[in-house]
Amino acid sequence: MSVARILCRAQVGLAAPRVDVEVHLGAGLPCFNIVGLPATEVKESKERVRAALVNSGFEFPAGRITVNLAPADLPKDGGRFDLAIAVGILVASGQLASRHDLTVLELLGELGLAGNLRSVQGALPAAAAASAQGHRLLLPAENAADLRWYPGLAAVVVADLLEVCAWLEGREAVSAGHRIASEIAANPTAGRLQGLQLTDVCGQALGKRALEVAAAGGHSLLLIGPPGCGKSMLAERLPGLLPPLSETEALEVAMISSLASNVSPRSLERPFRSPHHTASANAIIGGGSNAGPGEVTLAHRGVLFLDELPEFDRRVLEALREPLETGRVAVSRVGAQTEYPAGFQLIAAMNPCPCGYLGSREMSCRCGGASRERYRSRLSGPLLDRLDLRVELDSVSNADLAEHRRARQANATVAEQSLRQRIASARRRQLQRQACLNAALSGPALATHARLSAAANAVLLDARSRQGTSLRAHDRVIRVAQTMADLRDAANAVIEEQDVVDALSMRRALG
Repeated sequence: MSVARILCRAQVGLAAPRVDVEVHLGAGLPCFNIVGLPATEVKESKERVRAALVNSGFEFPAGRITVNLAPADLPKDGGRFDLAIAVGILVASGQLASRHDLTVLELLGELGLAGNLRSVQGALPAAAAASAQGHRLLLPAENAADLRWYPGLAAVVVADLLEVCAWLEGREAVSAGHRIASEIAANPTAGRLQGLQLTDVCGQALGKRALEVAAAGGHSLLLIGPPGCGKSMLAERLPGLLPPLSETEALEVAMISSLASNVSPRSLERPFRSPHHTASANAIIGGGSNAGPGEVTLAHRGVLFLDELPEFDRRVLEALREPLETGRVAVSRVGAQTEYPAGFQLIAAMNPCPCGYLGSREMSCRCGGASRERYRSRLSGPLLDRLDLRVELDSVSNADLAEHRRARQANATVAEQSLRQRIASARRRQLQRQACLNAALSGPALATHARLSAAANAVLLDARSRQGTSLRAHDRVIRVAQTMADLRDAANAVIEEQDVVDALSMRRALG
């Protein structure tokens, strides 16, 4: 036949729309054209495909070759279409007669000049999309590790173009060289971070309590304290306090990892991302020429830690407001618009002043009042309003150090396990009651599930009158207070007066 159609997948964010690779061989002067809105790297596939076919022992057809990537209005980039184009040419020229139904088979892979197949980014989203349509997927062996996070997936992985053709013609059965992804499925939570315990942090009882509340309710947290007081250590231990990823969450994390890198993780655990304060808005939020994912997406289902928060660019910090509220981020660029999940838990840290020693026991602050005000004013009111917990930490004293040494000699592991069980129980209680964590409660759901006693409501209204807080801050105090009630295993999870007092104490105003 002179026309062939091979199925493939493009990549648009976490979506993988289907692309029909149509190949036509016609008479005329030798010419190889690719149409259908291909990017530069797709146009360059002509030379890769030509060399791969010749070096694999096939004849490159003479005459006019036209490859159409449909739909024509969908941008295509990357080398993922190489294999489909090469197989399409072989089928159209009569050099390959497939014994498999090509209408339900999708091919994905970048070709090397020798005919070998290289891995492609976004293999897991493409595999999931193909599986949803009832199609089978054929892709490079280098992507096999990605697919183990999708149990039961019908996929075949091969090493080079010759193996592809042998399998399509039925001359070679599925064997060790053609592994089915479902056969190498792995435990999605194997290899969770172990060893980082909250008892490693010296002193900081208030900070540890705030971290417990943040872990139990999914709340955002700002730690304020002098250098060396343990802010970063506290933040690094939050992922270990969270429960393992569920199967659905693990698949989401695996898809994002597949999209962001060609290297598949050995195990899936809750992400912990800690970008430098010089990172750009594109790096944090997402963007660039291809509207790629940023740190807020790479931290999905995990923790985003922003150290030295006031040192970040003001525009970057303000851009965090949308994902903090919605759990998603929309990235728009010329020719590329997409939306990414951004359900991260924000933990931020900052010094109390530019020199860092305001309130420190070791050194005196050298900053003037105006300098402190300028430093803290780098954080806007709307951003601070979206932080559930704001806790000020003291520098570590000699008494704290002595107590820490005594505690380390005791059975700290038992205390850590008890803390994790308490957090897990509080989270289960929330999910059973309202199908989400307290941090995500809003609107009618907040009024329905967060029930305040008369005394608690009076304390809350009095605090709002004195402090002049916004309705958003008012609701956030209720959410934190609800988590306090869940942690103490309150009967019917009714918020009491002490829960509101504790929640207000962990929401300090900067200044």
